[in-house]
Amino acid sequence: MRLPRWTVWPALAVIAAFLLPAIPWSSEEAPAGAPAPAAQHKRVITLGIDGMDPELLQETIARFPDGTKNWQALIAKGGLHSLGTSTPPQSPVAWSNFITGMDPGGHGIYDFIHRSTVTRGPVPSTTKEAHAKEVSLGEEWKFPIGGDSESNRTGEAFWTILAKHGVPADVWRMPANFPVEPAEGWSFSGMMTPAIDSAYGQYKLYTNAPELLARLPADKVQAVSAYDGVIDTELSGPVNPYRKDGAHETFPMRIYLDPDARLGQEKAPAVAVELGDQRVVLRVGEWSPFVRVQFELVPHLQHVSGEVRFFLKTLEAAPDIVTLYCSPVNIDPMDPIAPVSEPVSASRIVAEKIGLYYTQGMPEDVNALKDRALTDAEFMSQAGVVHDEGVRMLDFALDRWRSKPEGGFLFFYFSGVDLCSHMMWRHADEKHPHHDEALAKQDSSRWSKRAGSTWKDVVHDLYLQMDPILGRVMERMPADTLLVVMSDHGFAPYYRKFSLNTWLWENGYLVLKDGLAKEKPRNDPEFRQIQIDAPDVVDWSKTRAYGMGFNGLYLNLKGREGLDAEGKLVGEPGAVEPADAEALLREIKAKLEAVIDPKNGERVVLRCDLAREAFHGARVPEAPDLIVGYASGYDNSDQASLGRVTNQVLEDNLGGTFNGSHLMAPEVVPGCLLTNGTVVGSGHRLEDLTVELLRQYGIARPQHMAGKPVLK
Repeated sequence: MRLPRWTVWPALAVIAAFLLPAIPWSSEEAPAGAPAPAAQHKRVITLGIDGMDPELLQETIARFPDGTKNWQALIAKGGLHSLGTSTPPQSPVAWSNFITGMDPGGHGIYDFIHRSTVTRGPVPSTTKEAHAKEVSLGEEWKFPIGGDSESNRTGEAFWTILAKHGVPADVWRMPANFPVEPAEGWSFSGMMTPAIDSAYGQYKLYTNAPELLARLPADKVQAVSAYDGVIDTELSGPVNPYRKDGAHETFPMRIYLDPDARLGQEKAPAVAVELGDQRVVLRVGEWSPFVRVQFELVPHLQHVSGEVRFFLKTLEAAPDIVTLYCSPVNIDPMDPIAPVSEPVSASRIVAEKIGLYYTQGMPEDVNALKDRALTDAEFMSQAGVVHDEGVRMLDFALDRWRSKPEGGFLFFYFSGVDLCSHMMWRHADEKHPHHDEALAKQDSSRWSKRAGSTWKDVVHDLYLQMDPILGRVMERMPADTLLVVMSDHGFAPYYRKFSLNTWLWENGYLVLKDGLAKEKPRNDPEFRQIQIDAPDVVDWSKTRAYGMGFNGLYLNLKGREGLDAEGKLVGEPGAVEPADAEALLREIKAKLEAVIDPKNGERVVLRCDLAREAFHGARVPEAPDLIVGYASGYDNSDQASLGRVTNQVLEDNLGGTFNGSHLMAPEVVPGCLLTNGTVVGSGHRLEDLTVELLRQYGIARPQHMAGKPVLK
């Protein structure tokens, strides 16, 4: 049974449930590949490759000409062009620009992280907060009522406009498409789709290894004990919205250990993981397929279906030491708690054809690598699983699209270049402070499938990995198809972390309560987190500005901060008079743009943009007042982006975090545009491409879009 879309959004910290009737599945299936029939509508394919950088693509072609034949063939037809990205160049912002043909002032997505005007704390950017009411059912139980969420993105998606003109479109894994917006065809959600257990999904390690138990956060590691080679434990699932205590529902799990197992003459330690009547057997270094799990919310009445997969990291005998990785609990495409496709039946049909697949918005588990729960090689092996799944899905998408006599539009998305570049950049860049030369020299051919490759080549190998994908598309598309390959932004190194809130505190714009100061060093026994939205931390009567999100700076504006959606003052009031806002923003902008890194004498902030100058549309008042555009090599720290006032304004980017980035000034990280058409002019932007796709179907530029044509 399906539940309302709001129920999986983790900002609400619940998975709520309605007893809705089951929705019947469509019997529609995609036939096997066959010659494409004559099309009623022009055939256009757009291949979206998140994070692909034009300069890096050129470097890869120069270094590996034999491995980039398809890239070279497409460039020979239409060239390689830069594609202007969004301000700021963040994926949900950039893809929303492309989806709507508007900048953030029109669609309202300014960052991965927005802020609550009441608390000044982080809230999701792509969905609106929704709160369910509840009816008490005694001491332990309650019944949730209402609260269905909506997308926070405004403006029609271009495939909705196509549908109004009768143009079929299949849209696969489009970022910022949750809740899913339907098309005249199939539409699937992508980045920003939550998992069942949390916003971006939370892995779990089951282990009895003392080092991991001591080092990892308690919510990410499960201590286990083996008795006669058997571990009895449980899989943690969603919060049960019917329980007043907010407990997570669990599912019993049993792990059988066989550290002396053999594969032929070779020793091959293995485990069997048992969930109900399902069992998967894994050897060390192997990934399981997805396993479906039902979490019972109300006995015999209501359940939530999810899917997980496992990876056996280690298994050693005498004593039995085991470490088993479990993925986040993904929405089950066979029985989704909230639609991950429109029509809802599409996700099931695809799973029946290609097998279960990741539905969470960021399938490559970057958090597990950040925490060192997975090694670099293990993370990349998981990224390989995601990539291979994408290839199977692409084949299915191409077969379905080719078989449609009416023709039309196809969009397909790959995430690997972006997420793997974020995490693996340091290996390819000797100047990175977290570069490990010994690790960079290690063999990576098991992942790359390229003899002689090392982790130093990993970024180039990500681009090489996409060449056969491009070849697959070009080989199977009809001769008259327009092909567009694009990315939302490029990439740059991330050497030094800047803490915007600490800078604001040191410069007197952010004022803490008496007796409080910025955080002490982490190893100080008196260390405590200083979080701006925590009670009794910030003196909001004196604070003039604060940071929230990766690029956002907000004024503590009187008449705006502290007000709820109905305009009632329910939080601490702002301190800055509206009449003083312009001068204050100009002052902060000038100071930020003048910040010099004492380590190397380089500028940290390339430029700051005032929202009212950078954006256009009805939602400009919701934007951060200032968009901080960092120079190449710099970025706001993860901690500052969530509202912390860390110990240092600037420090080397070490340890578990992104080491390549694109959260900078947009001119630092333009995206890519390649096509078999003829590009006219230069300086094209994402919003131009939206207008061009509509123009290919004879649809005039809508009045709210400012883009211009791209192709001859």
